[in-house]
Amino acid sequence: MEPRNHTYFEKFILLGLSEEAELQPLLFALFLSMYLVTFTGNLLIILTIIKDSHLHTPMYFFLSNLSFADICFTSTTVPKMLLNIQMQNRFITYEHCITQMYFFMLIVEVDNFLLTVMAYDRFVAICHPLHYTVIMNPRFCGFLLLGSWLLSVLDALLHALMVLRLSFCAELEISHFFCELNQVVQLAFSDPSLNTLVIYFAAGVLGVIPLTGILFSYTKIVSSILKISSAGGKYKVFSTCGSHLSVVSLFYGTAFGIYLSSAATQNSRSSAIASVTYTVATPMLNPFIYTLRNKDIKRALRKLCS
Repeated sequence: MEPRNHTYFEKFILLGLSEEAELQPLLFALFLSMYLVTFTGNLLIILTIIKDSHLHTPMYFFLSNLSFADICFTSTTVPKMLLNIQMQNRFITYEHCITQMYFFMLIVEVDNFLLTVMAYDRFVAICHPLHYTVIMNPRFCGFLLLGSWLLSVLDALLHALMVLRLSFCAELEISHFFCELNQVVQLAFSDPSLNTLVIYFAAGVLGVIPLTGILFSYTKIVSSILKISSAGGKYKVFSTCGSHLSVVSLFYGTAFGIYLSSAATQNSRSSAIASVTYTVATPMLNPFIYTLRNKDIKRALRKLCS
């Protein structure tokens, strides 16, 4: 097959989760249901926080932004997958693939930074409660949010520009339901070694450092909780960060598990199926985690619904 430069390249073929025709209606119904639940649940959290003045605090400010990011997260991949199943068309244009890849990387990094910022917020609230309102003032919260988006934009832009320098052959098959960065890079006809180096470097810097910040914050939080004498006091303090800790464990646990297992098995289709857990299932579960474990959110939701 004759290689083509990206200037003349037209489309990729997304193989999806399964090529069996009888499974397509089931996949369509399953992913449509999960997408609607994700969109509705996260939208309800955003509206609840906006409407209830008691929730106008840094913790819920960042939570509303995390919910917005989760809506964008699934919206970058699932609608295209549903359209491909419905139209029985697996093609995705080169331009659309690059765009999807860019926004997917952008929202992944935004989620990553927001979880780190929320861990820092809980650290200040529990370890320095008397200085909480001074440290986590509206201006500083806005700066943290802006910094999270700016770093994410730059990281995603770097990866997108690095992919644009590669050349591809015509109609390459991607064993995934969206344009996943690693798989697209490995399909390049030209040498992808520089891209691979940038991917690992960015993952090390923008992945390990935020995770280290989260672990440091929770180490200090646990240390402070252990100093509380009463069991009731320990439970009350820990309950304020229990939901966030659950979401962090779900996000990082599934992401690391998927990439470690895919590196070990080298099975692209198995990796695509496993990636559903953090690309679709995790954003869907986040609203339930914060709702079921948070009395303020449940009270505000009942007020909103009534």
